[in-house]
Amino acid sequence: MNKYLLFLLIIIFSCEKERINNVNTFKGNQLYKEGEELIQKDNIKAYLKFQKAIIYYKIGKDSSGISKSLIYQSIAQNYTGDILGAEATLVESLSYVKSNDKSLYSIFGNLGNINYDQKEYIEAERWYIKALKEYIKSDDEKANLLNNKSAAQYRQGKYIEAIKTLEKTKYLKVTEINLVNRIKENTVYVNWLLNKNYPIEKEIEILLNNKLKNEDFWGVNSSYSHLAEVNQIKNPSKSLFYAKAMLNNAVRIKSPEDRLEAMERIFPVDNSNNLKRNFSEYKTLSDSIQASRNDYRKSFAYIKYDSEKKENENQQLKIQNSEKEIQALQKNIGLVILGMTLIGGLFWYKKRKKSLQQEKELEVKNTQLKMSKRVHDVVANGIYQVMAKIENQEDFDRDRTLDELEFVYEKSRDISYEKAGEEKEFSQEISGLIASFNNVEVKTFTAGNTAEIWQTVSREAKEEVYQMIRELMVNMKKHSHASHVALKFEKTDDTIDIQYKDNGVGISGDLIYKNGLRNTASRMEAIGGTITFDTKIEKGLKVNLSFPAS
Repeated sequence: MNKYLLFLLIIIFSCEKERINNVNTFKGNQLYKEGEELIQKDNIKAYLKFQKAIIYYKIGKDSSGISKSLIYQSIAQNYTGDILGAEATLVESLSYVKSNDKSLYSIFGNLGNINYDQKEYIEAERWYIKALKEYIKSDDEKANLLNNKSAAQYRQGKYIEAIKTLEKTKYLKVTEINLVNRIKENTVYVNWLLNKNYPIEKEIEILLNNKLKNEDFWGVNSSYSHLAEVNQIKNPSKSLFYAKAMLNNAVRIKSPEDRLEAMERIFPVDNSNNLKRNFSEYKTLSDSIQASRNDYRKSFAYIKYDSEKKENENQQLKIQNSEKEIQALQKNIGLVILGMTLIGGLFWYKKRKKSLQQEKELEVKNTQLKMSKRVHDVVANGIYQVMAKIENQEDFDRDRTLDELEFVYEKSRDISYEKAGEEKEFSQEISGLIASFNNVEVKTFTAGNTAEIWQTVSREAKEEVYQMIRELMVNMKKHSHASHVALKFEKTDDTIDIQYKDNGVGISGDLIYKNGLRNTASRMEAIGGTITFDTKIEKGLKVNLSFPAS
């Protein structure tokens, strides 16, 4: 009888949980569709819709819905110029995507677009290649990826490879006419880059007329830009004509970025007295675009923080109300089960009581011995090491010593919080460290930090990696003024790679070792690894750590 009651309780509880999850997934889908309709009309409202959808998807445990919503959020951020924020959102989406997920190609493709916009063409090509290896829904989407890949290639001067990539689209059934025109224009343009005597002008003019006929006013600007470029030297007046046409069209479609490009085309060929006025207009527009991007970035960050906090509280309250009946049923059945268990288990309890007490006493003794050894190994040895450095070093580095003492303190605090018989898994320590820097002003994102990555890494190497990541995060907090920080972990063969990236003020190569990072290189060298500081990106800091996995 006892077993049947318990089985009934489990079935009822499971069915109600599934019903609640389905309800929340349905609400998430409604908000997701509303966001799709707004994505190119109002990016802020679209972003907010997807954020609300994510709250419902999380409650409904719908990881696919979460990842798709994050992809659209990154698109909204990229449209408004928040490139680093878009990249961080895509990295976050990867943590919800399962292998062979049908949305992987979209994530990789958008990462390619983001790197392309940052003029990181090698990285962009790498992401396009990864996207093309995944499941792709239609020939149009595959052709679009191939077209984007060719653009990344010719931007690197790889003209022959770009042509070969474009030729692959001939075997696809491309139905979108605007995409057909883009592919044709890219093909003509790359052929001209290969041979400046190629008759590009007539073909571009035909494509321009096709775009105007199909009202592809965004695509029209690329044709104007190409025509202005090819005529810049041989026919400056014609180049000026097309550059001004591009400027007028950019104003028409409300594209400030295209206005900037058009003005850049005008400067070399405009021999009038308008240079000073044009430059002033260019500077004002450039400052306005940057201010707009900053406003969007702050709005996205506020929406993410405020929505998660408020909606989480509201949804948790709704769940509690909807589960009241189940809780009452659980209570009644639980009382019956408890009574039957007490009667049936009284004899067993008496028999086991003495044995359990003996086991508990032995467990306490073992725990005391283990904790004593942990305190000696971590705290005593750590403090002794700092004392030895102070005693033996001629130049006393106060900041470095404080950092090392703080590290010893953190490890001792971790020991004090450990449960008896348990030791915190290292991936959780890393996630906790990174999350400790997360606040209203700074959002941290982690991808790939799984327990499997650290299985073969020695305890000594883990300690060094922990300290290196901590130094990077402390440097970010003190110096970079970043709003987004992302760390990506990957294991390839016998090597572990960690990529750190923030959107702060950046740091020059000469100052790297003056901002709390001077120990990082020596730590990496101690575990046989390498560290690379990329200070040439458009904004922020990018650091790559690589070391043996065993």
